Amino acid sequence: MSSVLRCSGYELVKTDMVYGEGCYLFDSRGNRFLDLEAGDWGAALGHSHPRINEVLCRQSQQLMHIGFTYSADIVERGANVVLDALGIDDGKCVFLSSGSEAVEFAVQLALRISGKPLLLTMVDSFLASYGSAGTKPSDQWHCFDWTGCQDCPRADDCDPDCEKISAIPFEQLAAWVFEPGSSSGLVRFPPRGLIRVLGARVRQAGGIVIVNEVTTGLGRTGKWFGHQHYGLEPDIVALGKGLGNGYPVSAAAMDAEIADSLAASGFRYAQSHQNDPLGCAVAEVVIDTLRTEDVVDAARRRGEIFHRGLENLAIQYACIEEVRGRGLMSVLQFDSQNTNESARNVFRELLELGIIVGCKPDPNLLRFLPPLIISDEDVEKFLATLESILKNV
Repeated sequence: MSSVLRCSGYELVKTDMVYGEGCYLFDSRGNRFLDLEAGDWGAALGHSHPRINEVLCRQSQQLMHIGFTYSADIVERGANVVLDALGIDDGKCVFLSSGSEAVEFAVQLALRISGKPLLLTMVDSFLASYGSAGTKPSDQWHCFDWTGCQDCPRADDCDPDCEKISAIPFEQLAAWVFEPGSSSGLVRFPPRGLIRVLGARVRQAGGIVIVNEVTTGLGRTGKWFGHQHYGLEPDIVALGKGLGNGYPVSAAAMDAEIADSLAASGFRYAQSHQNDPLGCAVAEVVIDTLRTEDVVDAARRRGEIFHRGLENLAIQYACIEEVRGRGLMSVLQFDSQNTNESARNVFRELLELGIIVGCKPDPNLLRFLPPLIISDEDVEKFLATLESILKNV
């Protein structure tokens, strides 16, 4: 019996992985697996990236953890790099340990600054694993159901006075927390017009716009950040996953006005691994690598190839109901009226053939969030392998 508590809700399918390099994982028998989930979507630059490994080694030999009453130059450098990537002038950044913590931190400071009781998010968003952002109790959260908005005749020119939007209690909102595209791993993208209207209405009522970029940030959607697809300018941004490329570091970045309001409010928050030098060093080199190696634009181009290949398969095979994606974030939705076994069976056959993908059996879909450094050859290899399996579904 394993001594490890397994409570993630995900099926454990393999226990002997020993090594990772680039887009591949290797098991104890030397078998190689193309990882199209990038770990838990965190290894955006691939496993064992040499620049990340080098900075982990070097910084761990110098200073890993420092406490609350001291700091180091690398902490300031890391914050400047994050703020610069986000285009936030004169803002502030705090480094934390997980994406969930960064989002919950942003939520709590918004409540503190505004003094208003409610928060808004989309009904299908995943914000955190715990806290108010995780549980979203109905007395604190208004979860907007955007079902039907995608097919609305005014999807691109959203009517701010429509019945759905008019039902939102904007005057009571401390903040709107927007997740630009993950939708709890379902990979769904709200219409641009809707997001523009929600952002404008929240701001008009004095609310704060928070964007959860834990999954969609740092190149995943083919732009540096998912909110850039919507022309949205957030007040606070939560980062995680790809920021550490597998190392547990996250960040909450805010503009100068929010930072000043926070300081004036007397807000306090302290945890043991806040602004750790090691995490800051990793974040700095991740962002520098994304920039100097032109990773984001390459991810956009390869995402187009990936998505086009999936759409071609959808045309050929009736078991595929829909393909959704943006950048290197895609899902293959199997016939939702059919058995849930389609996605599960294809997932298992891909694993047998050395390819790791995400699987959500209940909505009957496969999910793909590969490292952003994936090659054209690996994309073509995957598409050919998937087609060989679909022929027999």
